[in-house]
Amino acid sequence: MLRTIGFPLLVLYFLYRCWRDVRYFRCLRERLGALPPSFKRTAPGSIWLHAVSVGEVMSCVRLIEELRSANRRVPIYLSTATLAGRAVAEQKMGGLVDGIFFAPIDYAFAVRGVLRTIRPAMLVVLETEIWPVLYREAKRAGCGLIGLNGRISDRAFPRYRKLRWVFSPILALPDVLFVQSETDRLRYLQSGAPPNKVKVFGNLKYDAARSQAEVPVIVSHLVTVLKPLSIVIAASTMPGSDSADVDEDDAVIQAFRELAPSNTGLLLILVPRKPERFVIAADKLNAAGVPFMRRSANAIPPELTLPCVLLLDTIGELASLFPLANVVFMGGTLAKRGGHNVLEPAMGAKPIIVGPHMENFSDIAADFRSHSAWLEIPGPEALANAVQQLLGDPQRCQDLGTRAAELASRNTGVAPRAAAEILKALDLAIPVLHPNTLARPLLWLLSKVWRVGNRAKQKRDQARSRALSCPVISVGGIGMGGAGKTPFVEILADTLRKRGHQPAILTRGYGRRSSDQAVLIAAGELATTWYTGDEAQIFVRSKLAHVGIGTDRWATGKLMEERFHPSVFLLDDGFQHRRLHRDLDIVLIDALNPFPGGDVFPLGRMREPLEGLARAGAFVITRAQPGRQYAGIRRVLKSVNPAAPIFLATVEAHGWQPSEPVSEPVVAFCGLGNPDAFWNTLGELGYAPAFRWTFGDHHRYTPRELRRLAFQARAHGAGSLLTTEKDAMNLPMNVSEIIAPVTLHWLKIGTAMAGLDELLAMANIPKV
Repeated sequence: MLRTIGFPLLVLYFLYRCWRDVRYFRCLRERLGALPPSFKRTAPGSIWLHAVSVGEVMSCVRLIEELRSANRRVPIYLSTATLAGRAVAEQKMGGLVDGIFFAPIDYAFAVRGVLRTIRPAMLVVLETEIWPVLYREAKRAGCGLIGLNGRISDRAFPRYRKLRWVFSPILALPDVLFVQSETDRLRYLQSGAPPNKVKVFGNLKYDAARSQAEVPVIVSHLVTVLKPLSIVIAASTMPGSDSADVDEDDAVIQAFRELAPSNTGLLLILVPRKPERFVIAADKLNAAGVPFMRRSANAIPPELTLPCVLLLDTIGELASLFPLANVVFMGGTLAKRGGHNVLEPAMGAKPIIVGPHMENFSDIAADFRSHSAWLEIPGPEALANAVQQLLGDPQRCQDLGTRAAELASRNTGVAPRAAAEILKALDLAIPVLHPNTLARPLLWLLSKVWRVGNRAKQKRDQARSRALSCPVISVGGIGMGGAGKTPFVEILADTLRKRGHQPAILTRGYGRRSSDQAVLIAAGELATTWYTGDEAQIFVRSKLAHVGIGTDRWATGKLMEERFHPSVFLLDDGFQHRRLHRDLDIVLIDALNPFPGGDVFPLGRMREPLEGLARAGAFVITRAQPGRQYAGIRRVLKSVNPAAPIFLATVEAHGWQPSEPVSEPVVAFCGLGNPDAFWNTLGELGYAPAFRWTFGDHHRYTPRELRRLAFQARAHGAGSLLTTEKDAMNLPMNVSEIIAPVTLHWLKIGTAMAGLDELLAMANIPKV
């Protein structure tokens, strides 16, 4: 109720921010869960990292590099909550991640919008971002959920402890909470987190400390022209927490005025923490009569001479400037702001000055104090003298910098360990998209009816089951839609044929127009799609096996035994067809969507409950990514069928027909049970369609639809239409004329699998 009442106020707040800064209009749609259309190209199983602002974004750069190095096929998305964080993310990680967006507001409709679009298997929330709806909806969608680099500051801790009853159920949702220190672990526990979920992991910011960025050209030029004898950086300065607190820009400007007379070669680089402070700092410098230039001006005023100030009024460049510094003052430490991260200048072996407020980094502060690795001052009046001491004592500067660098380096290595934990959790996750509809109660009831009806049909069919003379290997699935059954049957037929067998394929022939009860086609013969249906047509054109098409697979098989004398039958899509006895039931589980909808139709997209998998002889996880073991899927399969072995199969692209596309951009279309598989394969092959069109499974294309596709191709400057082999079976004979001058290319897909010999041995097929 409170959230409903508060929503209009939230909208008014966003409109106010948009009025103050037009850049907020850019984020408004994303805040409401509407991500760019390009994000919808993502196959299920992505990683979503949430880093609220600049510091968190910078801390996860190394982490993302480690994730990319370990597995380049997993899509990675990054969300932020601030304009500055978004700007830094785009600057630092535009080529590292698949997309950057503003985090949705913590309302179900917005969070679900993001989940439906990027379909993550893993949500990683950096530091202490506790959002109840985000956590709940992520777990409901089957995502793994990790809190990383968690900390609770001195200032925030009393509030968390006081509201333990609120935070306790929320903090129980993540799979694990990796915190920075033992102090943070104890604070999480006292805030209501379960003891078994909170683990000390270290601080990710140690790995992010060493900057590889180049100094901006204008700054290098400024240093070359002015040739300063000493450079002091005032980093991330902040206003006071209230009217009685110190404004750090005022303190730094006053310190500069005190230092300038005796340090005529001084260059001060002033770096306000927040973009909205840039203009304020410039006004303060003008009012104080201090000569300065703004970095954003990108030109050196001809009258500028030392001593002077460079106002860094840009985002994301501070880290590149630390190597230039002789002394660094870290802002947020004189004002009551809890301090900022000192690890970047420390990693560069720079002498650091801090004020008395480092509450947000208490463990780092304790470490630096105990090792005398910085110079701590009591207040703003001591800043000028502290800078003067260090500028006049190079040996002390070197000693402070060396100790700081040793402390910063000692605690690195968190990023690769965190990446390993994320990928391990990703392997356990099983993403599920539940239907979001008001009809859910009715669908639940209908799914119960479906279960009862399915159980009765299975029992009746099993009682009528009949066997053929030859061994039968069934290939089927539990979900509606594609799991890669057709290419898997093809690889079995090809393997058996190479071993001297004469395989025959039994299939229903979905979508065929022929009224014949049984259609028999010898290996090597051809027939039209009208006569066979699209999937059966693929088997016919492969010429690997005899093909029998009919609803009654036993009767069709008997006819094939009389006419073709096969040595083994392959029953296509036969897991639920129990009227035919089989010697081995192979069930394919799609790695992209293993248990569609998480329930039986119509509430989900499963043909029967998971308990039905107990009768499977073997499982094959199809469309698997190399290097992954799919521990989560394995765990579910083992829970219902401990005896059945589990194999992994990967998709292989066997080439484009009739030729490879030669023009970019391209437009793609398909009509599959699982279109994500095709989009995913196109991405792996390096194709990013300018336009995509998804049709229903087994769709038969009309000339009008093809002309519309060709129109879209021309409108997007594309010369090629890409589709699948199955879809090519459903195209008119004169498709080339219809879409000209656009050309059509369809992709031949195959399956590669280790352990094929072991799998076939389970069927006890006699040797030839």
